Amino acid sequence: MSSSSSPSARLSLLQLSVAGVLWGTAGVVVQVVAGRTGLGAVAIGFYRLLFAAGIMLIIGLPARRRIWAAVRSAPVAVVAAGAGLAAYQALYFIAVRLTGVSIATVVSLGLAPVLLSVWETIRTRQRPGNAELAASAAAVLGLILISTVTGDGATATGLGLLAAVASGTVYAASTALSRQTTQGVPPLILTTLSCTIGAITLAPIAVAQGVAFTPSLRPILLLAYLGVVTTALAYACFYTGLRHTTGSVAVVVTLLEPLTAALLAVVLLGEPLALPTIVGGLLLLGAVTTLYLGAGRPASPQPQEEAATRT
Repeated sequence: MSSSSSPSARLSLLQLSVAGVLWGTAGVVVQVVAGRTGLGAVAIGFYRLLFAAGIMLIIGLPARRRIWAAVRSAPVAVVAAGAGLAAYQALYFIAVRLTGVSIATVVSLGLAPVLLSVWETIRTRQRPGNAELAASAAAVLGLILISTVTGDGATATGLGLLAAVASGTVYAASTALSRQTTQGVPPLILTTLSCTIGAITLAPIAVAQGVAFTPSLRPILLLAYLGVVTTALAYACFYTGLRHTTGSVAVVVTLLEPLTAALLAVVLLGEPLALPTIVGGLLLLGAVTTLYLGAGRPASPQPQEEAATRT
């Protein structure tokens, strides 16, 4: 794990953990909103990004010149980060519809740490440490165990698998790009731009599927929660945490998302706590703990960090 100091690395892992847990609360809320409004997943994703963009633009109003300066300094990276955020969500929703939650989650979220580890190995010409590889393997295995319980029994289709692979690839690429972008663009500004661009990107698809619903207080408050807490706050934590850790470590830590979703389903929806969920949860928590302990060791400048600063 690359970090300038142990305290910075541990704080980054904490921020990434918060992001993963907040993302994990979104699933139950989306189910409630869909049941009360009849909105599709893409439309809910659009409203989620719209609320996030709105609150971030309001908060960032005093810093609007810095926001425009960030766009001018790295227009391609900023637009790609926002479009990637929207594309990952849309492709994941397509994969869920065609293959079911289980396959879509395992392929999409499980593929990202593998792709990022390969990319970082090629870019830095250094193999990840044994502890990091073991943590990644344990986390992916835990993800598989949890997803087999939360799955809906759907069978995989060629198009569905393609969408899941594309979703995981976009997530990995967006994480790698965002990590590099956060070195020059403040996390709050990047969150503002990503959510705004993401909402604009999803708008045509959402409108085509239908965004109209009968407004009432509870769905609007839940959509606001999705936007403000599980998106604006979560991505601010995610982008901040990316500044002092590698992309592959980041996506492993944020696999706390499916664990959180599974536990909330047990507590709030009354779903049974199955043995695979318990074992998978312990593996995920063990993986994250291993990364925390690794971050606590005294850090010295690594060749991969030096290579990253040259790119």
